[in-house]
Amino acid sequence: MEWVSRAARTTGTGFGGRLSVVVMLLGMLAMSSAVAGTANVRAARIAAGAIALDGRLDEAAWRKARPIRLAQQSPKPGMPTPYKTTVRVLIDARHVYFGITNVDPDPAAMAVHTLQRDHSQDDDDHLTIVLDTFGERRLGYFFQVNAGGARNDGLSVNDKTDNNWNGIWNAAVARNAHGWSAEIVIPTQSLQFAAKLRAWGLNVSRYVPRDQLTLRWSGITLNSDVFDLHRAGRLSGMHGLEQGVGLEIQPYALARYNSAPGTGRSGDVGADIKYNFTPQLTGILTVNPDFAEAEAEQGQVNLSRFSLFFPEKRPFFLEGSNLFTFSHLLSIGDDGNLSTRFVPYFSRRIGLVNGQVVPIDEGAKLIGHAGKLSLGVLDVQTGANAVAPTTNLGVARAAYDVNEHLRIGTLMTHGDPKGVRNNSFVGIDSVWHTSHFRGDRNLTVSGWLGHSYGDLKPGRADGYGVAVQYPNDLWSARLKMNVFGDALDPALGYLPRPGTRQYMILGAYQPRPKGGFFDWMRQYHLVGEYIQVDDLDGHPQSKLFMLVPMRFTTEDGNFYNIMLSSRYEALDQPFEVARGVTIPVGRYRFNQVHLNWHSSKSRPFVVSVGATEGRFYSGTTRQASAKMEWAALDGKLQLGLSQENDYGYLPQGNFIIRLTKLNATYSFTPDLALTTFAQYDTVHRKTGVNARLHWVIRPGRELFVVFNHGIEPQLADLDRAPPTGNRFAIKLRWDFQR
Repeated sequence: MEWVSRAARTTGTGFGGRLSVVVMLLGMLAMSSAVAGTANVRAARIAAGAIALDGRLDEAAWRKARPIRLAQQSPKPGMPTPYKTTVRVLIDARHVYFGITNVDPDPAAMAVHTLQRDHSQDDDDHLTIVLDTFGERRLGYFFQVNAGGARNDGLSVNDKTDNNWNGIWNAAVARNAHGWSAEIVIPTQSLQFAAKLRAWGLNVSRYVPRDQLTLRWSGITLNSDVFDLHRAGRLSGMHGLEQGVGLEIQPYALARYNSAPGTGRSGDVGADIKYNFTPQLTGILTVNPDFAEAEAEQGQVNLSRFSLFFPEKRPFFLEGSNLFTFSHLLSIGDDGNLSTRFVPYFSRRIGLVNGQVVPIDEGAKLIGHAGKLSLGVLDVQTGANAVAPTTNLGVARAAYDVNEHLRIGTLMTHGDPKGVRNNSFVGIDSVWHTSHFRGDRNLTVSGWLGHSYGDLKPGRADGYGVAVQYPNDLWSARLKMNVFGDALDPALGYLPRPGTRQYMILGAYQPRPKGGFFDWMRQYHLVGEYIQVDDLDGHPQSKLFMLVPMRFTTEDGNFYNIMLSSRYEALDQPFEVARGVTIPVGRYRFNQVHLNWHSSKSRPFVVSVGATEGRFYSGTTRQASAKMEWAALDGKLQLGLSQENDYGYLPQGNFIIRLTKLNATYSFTPDLALTTFAQYDTVHRKTGVNARLHWVIRPGRELFVVFNHGIEPQLADLDRAPPTGNRFAIKLRWDFQR
C-alpha cells in the first residue's frame, strides 16, 4: 500500500520533545502493578453434541461442570440477595458453553423491553459474559442475553465497550416458576484467541432492573465494572480448542428500486472475505460493499454554528473499528453546542462527501494482534461520481502494550475524500490505566501528539493534549487539555475547531444515602463542569460552566435532574441559527436552566420529559421535549413517540422548530424483527419513513428488506434537503465459515 510508505516519510521530528515528556510521565506511572482477579473456575470438557440448545440445562453434561455463584455488587456489595445466580462452563473442541440459572422471587415482574438483535438491554433482566481470550487484560469479548432470549455482543477495549463487533453465536432461554435459565454456545471459530493459552479471563454479571441490582462473579466493589478486564477472574482448562482453517466468505446479493426521476431498478452483488493469517490476525477484503441494511440515523435539531457529529453505522467500517481508536478521552466534551470533539480518523469521511454518497469499489483491512502489538490497517478505493473523482484512502494504527498499565500507539491517515489535494496525518498517543489506585479505585492518564502534512494553509499544523480521569462511585473527576494548530487538518478526521486551545475540568460527588430521611434515594449527584475554548493567542472564543445542584435516582428507578448553565460566545462571523434568522458578529453571554425527568425504565411504559429556558445570544429560547416508550408482549412489541419543540425569540427574528419521531418494532422471534421509523420536521415540512425487516436465518446468514421514503439512511442532518421518491431494497447475506 503505497500510501503507508508516503505517510511514514512525512513524520519528521517536529514534536519529539513533547512526546518525550508524555512518555516519561506515563512511564513513571507504569511502575505500579495491578492486582489480578482471584476468582477461579475450570471448564469441564464434554463430547461434541452433548448440549441441545433450549435454555433448560437438563442435559447430563451440565452436571460435570463445577458451579460458580454470583454475589451482589450493587447497591450493597457482598450482601445476601434472593436473586441466586449459578453459572456453569463447558467446552468441546469447537465450542464454549455457558449455562446460567437465575432465581427470581417474582418471575412475573421481570423486565423485557426488546427481542431485537444487538439492541441495548440496559433496562432488561439480562446476563453479561466477558471473555479475555488473550489473557492480556486489554481486549475481550462480551455476550449479553436478556430474559426474552435477545442477543447482544461486542468488545471490551481498555475497559470500555465497543458494540461494533458481531459474532456468530447463539443462545436460548427458558422461564420457569423459580425464574429463568439460559444456555449460550460460542463457536471457537468466531473468536480470536491465543492457541497456547490454557486460561482465559472471565467475568459474569446479572442485572435486575426493577431493583437496580447487579450481581457479579469477580470484582464486587462499587468502583468495579464488568468490562474492566483487570477485575476478571480466571477460566482454566481452555486448551485443545480448534480454530478451523480461518476462512470466512460472506457474499451478498441486492435488488433495489427507486421511484425518483432518472432512476429505476438495479441490482448488485459483492462479498466480504476474511482470513485468519494467525489465530490473532485477520485480513478482510470487501468488494463492492453496499450499506442498504444500515439502520437509518435519526435527525437532530442543531442550533449551533457547527455541524453535528453522527456515529458510523456501516458494517464494513464498524468491524474492527476499536483497533483504529486513537488515544483515550480525546475529545474535551460531547457538547454539540461547543463542538469540542476531535476524531483524527472518522470513517464517515469515506464514502460520504458533502452530504452525498460516494461509491466504494473495494476495501481491505488487516486487524488483530501479534503478541503485545495490536494492528489496524485500512485501504479503500472509492469510485468516481459528481462530487469526487476516484480516490485511494488509507489508515494505519498500531499500539503496543508496554505492560498491564501502559499502552503506546501511533496513527497514520492518508488521502483526501474529495480527491483534490494531498493530505496526511500522523499521531502518537499513550494511555496509562489502573483499577487499583488507592485500593480498588480507577485512574487513567493519557496524552497525544499529532501533525498534518500535505497541501495545508499556512500556520501551525500540529496538535497535542493530555487528560486525567478518576471515574469512581463516590468521587469522579476529569481534567483535559487539547491544543490544535490553525493548519492542523486531518482530511479523514473530524476537527471542527482548529486553531484553538481547549480546556475542561469536571468534578462529581455521588453519595448513596443510607437510611434516614433520604432512604428513598438510590444515589445523589452533585456535578460541576467548566469548558473553555481560546484561540492560539489566548483570546476566549467559548466558555461553558455547568452546575448540577440536584441529580438523583430514586429507589424505584425515577430520575430527576436540574442543571444550570452559563455560556460565553465570541462570534467573529455571523451564522444562521434558523431559516431567515442570522446572529450577527459580537460577544454574547447567556444563562439557561435545564430540567429533566424520566420514570423507571424497568417498567413497560416509560415517560421522559425535558425543558430548557433562558437567554440565547441576543434573545431568549425555550425548548421542550417529551418521549413515551411502551413495551408489550414480553418485548415483542415496542412503540416510541418523541416530540421536540424549539422556540427562539431574537431581535433578528423568531423561529420555531418542531421534530417528531415515531418508532415501532415487532419482533416475531429474537431472529425476526420488523422495525419502522418515521420522522417529521418543520424545517422541510416533510415526513421521512424507514422500514426494515431483519431475519437472522441462522447466525451469520441474514435477509434484509428495506423501504425508505424521504430519508437517506446514512445521513440525518436536518439542514439537508431530504431525497425524493421511494426506495425499496432486498439484501441477502450468507456466511460460509471454515
